[in-house]
Amino acid sequence: MQALRPHVYWAQRHGEIYLRVEISDAQSLSIGVEENILHFKGQGHGAKGENEYEFSLEFLKPVKPEVKHKSTQRQVNITVKKQEHVWWDRLTKQEKKPLFLAPDFDRWLDESDAEMELREKEEKMNKISIESRKVNTLFLGYSWIFVNMTVRLFILGQDSFYDTFHTIADVMYFCQMLAIMEVINPAVGLVKTGIMPAFIQVMGRNFILFVIFGTLADMQNKPVVFFVFYLWSMIEIFRYPFYMLVCIDTEWKLLTWLKYTIWIPLYPLGVLAEAVAVIQSIPIFDETKLLSIPVPKAIGTSLSFSFILQLYLVIMFLGLFINFRHLFKQRTRRFRTKKRKAN
Repeated sequence: MQALRPHVYWAQRHGEIYLRVEISDAQSLSIGVEENILHFKGQGHGAKGENEYEFSLEFLKPVKPEVKHKSTQRQVNITVKKQEHVWWDRLTKQEKKPLFLAPDFDRWLDESDAEMELREKEEKMNKISIESRKVNTLFLGYSWIFVNMTVRLFILGQDSFYDTFHTIADVMYFCQMLAIMEVINPAVGLVKTGIMPAFIQVMGRNFILFVIFGTLADMQNKPVVFFVFYLWSMIEIFRYPFYMLVCIDTEWKLLTWLKYTIWIPLYPLGVLAEAVAVIQSIPIFDETKLLSIPVPKAIGTSLSFSFILQLYLVIMFLGLFINFRHLFKQRTRRFRTKKRKAN
């Protein structure tokens, strides 16, 4: 994987240089000064998504080799001390500033370290408050679905398969509508994570829920609804508690392991259940002509929606491959980092 240059902002005092590297959830950081050149290398989510980022800066005047850095959820802050307490005209020896370097971090110039830290905490808390409310609500919703379906399964046995939709659908509708925020939040920068994996999962589920189950009364009494809803909720009752702890900078190792592991059997099973639902719906759409697309008479009367569903099956398994690879990379990176820290 080719290393990319991140966005870097800088500011100065008479005795120090401050750099802010726009990489969130940075890992495997290597930062140091050699022969008055700062070398940075790390992996995280930056302007080009999840990647390895690196850069080198030759400072305008001599600096001390000691470098302090602090990695936060949103960025990496670097402090370098000048050899002489003087004001620099520019940061590097290059008269033309590199495109990726932006000297407009003015708020740092007039703030103390304590003020900077307080402001960062306030910004972080505002974002956490919005995200945590969504996470808490979704956890409660999916927990209710999972517990309700489990209790009904023990009491009614297989009979509970046939009225799952009428019992659970309203809460599932609410949860899946709210889950759209998982696509919107990273799109507007509230959460720094990949948009495409969330888009594939959320929109794929909503297609199954609103189009396949929601529009076809004949599908709502089929046992496949139970397995789709049960697998969805089972994944989320491990995922959302993990995010709840992340919001308060806390980790429970067992929950972390479950979050990064439980998807391995459940995610493919969930997609398989969704595929079964699509396949079962195809003859119903053919028979009812529901959602069929009118076409010119020379071609035919209409284009059956079942043709679109057949294409969707191909897209569904392509999405499974993309998300499976994304989740596997996340798991590998997470536990590789933990292993390094333990050593």
